[in-house]
Amino acid sequence: MCFVLITHEVEDYSFWKKGFDEAAVLRKNAGEIEFQILKYEGNPKVIVHFSKWRSLQAAKSFFESDEVELIREQLGVQRPKFVYLDRIEQGTL
Repeated sequence: MCFVLITHEVEDYSFWKKGFDEAAVLRKNAGEIEFQILKYEGNPKVIVHFSKWRSLQAAKSFFESDEVELIREQLGVQRPKFVYLDRIEQGTL
């Protein structure tokens, strides 16, 4: 399983979330399987998008595309930090 952890600051969460939701079909078609949106404690403008993907290459191609960069700019997103991850283990306690 492949995952992407993205941290970025947004100017206006409601505005960003509307654009994020509108891009759901783009993300799904690119290979995103599921996602979680989290916020930093004490700073609701810092958003974490954690998602599961079909492949890391698909995720990198999507997130690093000019089209997605333009969408981020339009939504008032500061330059995000990307962490691309492969699952080693999973457990339940």
